[in-house]
Amino acid sequence: MTQKLLTFLTLFLTSFLFSQTVVINEIDADTPGSDTLEFIELKSFDAGGVALPNYSLDGYVLVFYNGANDWVYRTIDLDGFVTDINGIIHFGNSAVSPSPAATIPPNGIQNGPEVVAIYNGNATDFPIDTATIDLPNLIDAIAYSNNTTQPTSLMTSLGISVFMNENANGLKDTQSIQRKNDGSYEVKNSTPGVNNDGSGVVLNYITVSTAQPSYTEGDSFNIVFTTSQPVQNETLIMNFSLTNGNFSVGDFSGGLTVSIPVGQTTTQTAITLYDDSSDEGDEEALFQFATLPTGYVANNDNFIIRVYDINFATDPWGTPLNPTFGLCPPQIPTGYYDTLEGLSGVALKQELQNIINNGVRAQSYGDVWDILKDADRNPENNNQVWQIYTEGVKSKLDQQVGSSGSGFYQREHIWPQSRGGFSDGTSSFADGIDVWLPSNANDILAGHSDAHHIRAVDGDENNSRSNRDYGVDYNGPTGNTGSWHGDVARALFFMAVRYNGLDVVNGNPVDSTVGQMGDLATLLSWNTSDPADDFEMNRNNVIYDWQMNRNPFIDYPLLADYIFGANFGDTWSFSLSNESFTENSIKVYPNPTTDYVMIDGVEGTAKVEIYNLTGQKVVSKDFENQIRLDIDLASGVYFVKVKQQAKEITKKIIVR
Repeated sequence: MTQKLLTFLTLFLTSFLFSQTVVINEIDADTPGSDTLEFIELKSFDAGGVALPNYSLDGYVLVFYNGANDWVYRTIDLDGFVTDINGIIHFGNSAVSPSPAATIPPNGIQNGPEVVAIYNGNATDFPIDTATIDLPNLIDAIAYSNNTTQPTSLMTSLGISVFMNENANGLKDTQSIQRKNDGSYEVKNSTPGVNNDGSGVVLNYITVSTAQPSYTEGDSFNIVFTTSQPVQNETLIMNFSLTNGNFSVGDFSGGLTVSIPVGQTTTQTAITLYDDSSDEGDEEALFQFATLPTGYVANNDNFIIRVYDINFATDPWGTPLNPTFGLCPPQIPTGYYDTLEGLSGVALKQELQNIINNGVRAQSYGDVWDILKDADRNPENNNQVWQIYTEGVKSKLDQQVGSSGSGFYQREHIWPQSRGGFSDGTSSFADGIDVWLPSNANDILAGHSDAHHIRAVDGDENNSRSNRDYGVDYNGPTGNTGSWHGDVARALFFMAVRYNGLDVVNGNPVDSTVGQMGDLATLLSWNTSDPADDFEMNRNNVIYDWQMNRNPFIDYPLLADYIFGANFGDTWSFSLSNESFTENSIKVYPNPTTDYVMIDGVEGTAKVEIYNLTGQKVVSKDFENQIRLDIDLASGVYFVKVKQQAKEITKKIIVR
């Protein structure tokens, strides 16, 4: 057989196989909030343009292009997928209803200007982060955005002219781009999983619900199944699973098969979560339907049921809101700071830099997740992380995935990336504690993953803080008590010593200024008013295990005044931090309190003064050694100042 004949037969067979085609029927890329309702819908047609039901998508691949660089950013291999009785199938976020055939992470479909295309091929033919285009196998494509900007380069490369603005009616959050029966497109209210014109077979949708989105080990709950129409012809039998990762059939009891008789619309099954008496961490059950009978569609599927472990570990120290001191010993290597003795001014700062750069290990940004899960663990429940600024907790399972923000915790750079000159300076791949690179004071890119200034933070609040200075500009969300004030001050002091080119200055530098952070006066004040506690000391210990350097301003907060403050130029001696009248020796408790405070740890005569947030003195009393001070103060945050001769210490308390 000649090569010419082979070529003819190949073209003939290809034409025959794909005279039946698949098109992009609807796309909704820009949805409310953090984009959790995105989807893309496909439709199959026969050669005459009539919807083709139950059509196999084997041999097709869906490719998403980034219009900024013409690169592939996502693919969905369509092998194994089949369109429904109306020729429809859609893929999208797990919150999309009816449930998508496969899920795409929130914010996983970019808003534009972009292109999405269907090819005859496989996902492996279109590697991520490449500009791969295969025109001979292109089946359908559409360019879109949430504004009028077009991805002109991609459109030219793909030979397409169709571009749609999802925000054409100013309603991008509720409307989508939809294909009409004549092949043109329009923008109107989203219609996932059904024909855009409302025609076709009306399917019976199954909605699955639980009373709560989360439960604790030992709880029992019902899973309820409801159909949109009464069951007809024969009993509806549904099978499902709950296993997911470490959550297995050994973690619960209950039936995984349910049925709804003819004429009925609902049923339920009881699930009991076992208390296995071991700390496995919080887990997530994943509800998934098995194949449903023809004519039935899952209105929701692939959703998570959170399972909190009742057997969590705790630490003996308090949270930043209820701080303790002296319960978490500093794990300072012998002689680590000895060379600072007797130094002052520039020489003191230089030697401090030498110490924290000696043998330091730069870890990856991916490793920071693991560091934070240990360093920022909630002392009251080690399956959670403590979030700076908002002063609350989240399960370690609520780690940010991709660009997800709301409802998740993120990695907050105390020294913003853009103002440090280390944006994206290290790998996002987590390679573990034993894989690292050597670093030094000039290695500014290592600041990108330096855990001494990275904290777990609520995603929404992370956006609010942005890259602003503390104090003069940013003071946290409304109602916060400032339990993090000293923490951020000491983190910034560390960065300004660890890396050449970084400095903490007075005032509020322009937020685009690289290498400077303010407000030094406020930071020095915060270093005193919010002293280093056990939570912060534990962070220091954990991070040392990874990076082999410590934050000296946690170990010796007084150093800040000798490097950045009023004592610059004075000679440093460790005897300054070993006197009996120190932050750690003076105890003010209980905290929070209601009608009294105890002050302990003083040797000799002293004075206590209490100030409100406006700086007004509301209590003053002399005492000796120890005092129980009865107070009658309105609820709020106060500062307790203990004075002895020329020395004074300030503690923060909360009155309820």
